[in-house]
This record gives sequence, structure tokens and C-alpha cells, in this order.
Amino acid sequence: MPKRGTVIAIDGPVASGKTVVGKRLAEQLGYTFVDTGAIYRAVTLAVLRSGVPRDDEDAIVRVAEHTAVDITSPTVQDGRLYTVLLDGEDATWAVRSPEVEAHVSQVSRIPGVRQALLGKQRTLAARGRIVMVGRDVGTVVLPEADLKIFLVASTAVRARRRYQELRDRGQNASREDILQNLVERDKIDSERAIAPLKPAADAVIVDTDRLSINKVVAAIQQELDDE
Repeated sequence: MPKRGTVIAIDGPVASGKTVVGKRLAEQLGYTFVDTGAIYRAVTLAVLRSGVPRDDEDAIVRVAEHTAVDITSPTVQDGRLYTVLLDGEDATWAVRSPEVEAHVSQVSRIPGVRQALLGKQRTLAARGRIVMVGRDVGTVVLPEADLKIFLVASTAVRARRRYQELRDRGQNASREDILQNLVERDKIDSERAIAPLKPAADAVIVDTDRLSINKVVAAIQQELDDE
């Protein structure tokens, strides 16, 4: 493995702050930022567009296997943290749609889908100097990452963050629907048989409920400095 701090894994539940914290940290370190959640969202969008039956796992896996997904630095200055390319198409905002939000956990819990995307994620990490965020990066994707962080936050705080995020993008949103969706996704993510959501044994737990983005990033920077 590269020296300490070269490969950083950040995990946590939906809306715990992984993406914005990971992006800010990567910028400060001069590292590449990869959001594995966006990869799963892109595949979910491809599945929805394909018209395959939602209960046909074999068909869904085939879509995952044959879908090209790439994440790059922002190509448009419209508030995005990165650009998501789905078979060459800019799908950055499409993968954040409510429909994708409602189905991504069901798609991502399919073992064949996770297996289809595992190699792609590890290939990105092999380049080094990377911050990768997701829900099983430290436990499954990159179990030998140099530093593993697990962010936590209460359901109420996470629902408020997601509501504000959608409102800021001009999308209609219901606090009650968002809260219910988070509860359901937490249950699916934590109880799935393959790669359940949980911190790695050697992960540093950071509670983001009362911390600003800058303070969370500073806490992670301190972990790097202490090594």
C-alpha cells in the first residue's frame, strides 16, 4: 500500500456528510475524489431507463455489467461536486432524482451489482492519492485503506440536510417523505447480507450532528497529522 494518508476511505449512512466532507478533504490534500454512491446511483438510473423488471436481479446485474460509469472533476460550474458520466452522458443531476433516490438501495444490495462495480472502484483507488466515500469502502472495497473514517449523524439531522439540499436545487421536497426514505434506506443498508453498512473495526468514528463541514474535515486532518 502507499504510505499513510494516500488512500482514505470515508463511509457512513445517507446524508451523514460523506460527499461534501470527502470533496473538501480531497481538495485540501490535492487528492482525487470518488463518490461510490454516485456510481450506484448511475447504475440505478440505467436500470430504470432500461425498463427491466425491478424483480429481475439477473437482468439488473447485466445492466450493471454493461454500463460505463465515470466520475470526473466538475465539468460545469453549476454547484456540482463532480461530474457523473453514464455511458458518456452527463448524468450528474439525473442520478440525484427522487426516483433514483427511491430505488438505489434496492439495486445496490444485489450481490451481482456490487460485484460488477467492485473492480472498477478498486482500479480507481489503485492510482493512489484518493479520497473515496461510500457505505462499504473501508470494510469491503478498500479494506487496506491507509485511513478509514465512519461519519454518523442522527436521522433528524440527516433528513434536514437532505431536505435543504433538494430545496437548494429547486426541487419540491417533503420532510416527512425524506425522513421515511432515510429510515427505510438505513434498514436496507444495515441489514443486507452482502456488505452491510457498518464501520470497519479500525475506523475512526466522527459524529457530525453538531460539527460544521470545516470542523469535520479538521478532525480528519488531525488523524492524518497524528500518524
